[in-house]
Parts: sequence; C-alpha cells; structure tokens
Amino acid sequence: MPAEENKIVVRRLFDAINEGNVVAIDQLLASNYALHLASNPPMDREAFKQGVIASGAAFPDARFTLEDLIAEGDKVAARVTMRGTHRGTFMGAPPTGNQVTMRGMDIFRFVAGKVVEHWGNEDDLGLMQQLGVVPAPGQPEEGGPTAPSGRA
Repeated sequence: MPAEENKIVVRRLFDAINEGNVVAIDQLLASNYALHLASNPPMDREAFKQGVIASGAAFPDARFTLEDLIAEGDKVAARVTMRGTHRGTFMGAPPTGNQVTMRGMDIFRFVAGKVVEHWGNEDDLGLMQQLGVVPAPGQPEEGGPTAPSGRA
C-alpha cells in the first residue's frame, strides 16, 4: 500500500508546515527535492523551508487544511485551503491584519517514501487581492479611474 503510505507523508508534511517544523520537513522531503510553481523557478528543499518560515512570519496563525487527497502509483494529489491573518510583511506587502483564505492544488511524487518532486498551483492573485495589493475585479486602482456604474 505505498499510495496510502504516501498520503500519510503528505498529511505529515502539512502538519509540519502548520507547526513551522522545518526539522520534520527535512525528514519528509528528499535531499534532491524540487518544487515547481507557475510563478517561480524550481525551488530546492532549503528554499521551500525558507518559504515556510517567511510565510509563517507573515501569517503566524495560518493553517492548511487538506480538503482532498488522492493517491495513485508514486503520486499524491491534494486540494488544500489555507486560512490565516496577515500580521507580517509578505512579498513586500506590509501587514494589513486581513484574514485571508487561499486555495490550491498540489501534486507530490515519491521515491523511497520521500517527496522528490512537488508541483503547486495556488490562488496567488486572490491572496494578493485579499491583502489589497491588487484590486479585486470591479474595484478601482488607487488613483485610477473608477469602475463604470452601469448607469447612463
């Protein structure tokens, strides 16, 4: 039952992320781990851990909830929701105190019980809109034209 064992590793990984436990992350990710995100070049295990630390500083109460886990062969797919409060600088955005929710999908590939590759796609745009960094649809940009009201 390697697929079921791999799902346990993914659960443990998200527990470690929620706790900010980078020692546990070292135990779950292979030394040649690579994270592939649409918005960044591939990241290694050390960069992933630094991201966990930085995100934890920006959203100290953040919690990832695994909504779905599906395993087949050497891969596990996860549908994830993160909820937290923006209390520290995040990607240059000063703390807002906003409560945020971000959803994402991840695929993990395993070798010998450890994650070697990870593909992630999160709603970065939605998160930045919740932080007020990017205007939400229908909202005017600061200093820009107002959205049409639909009235003639």
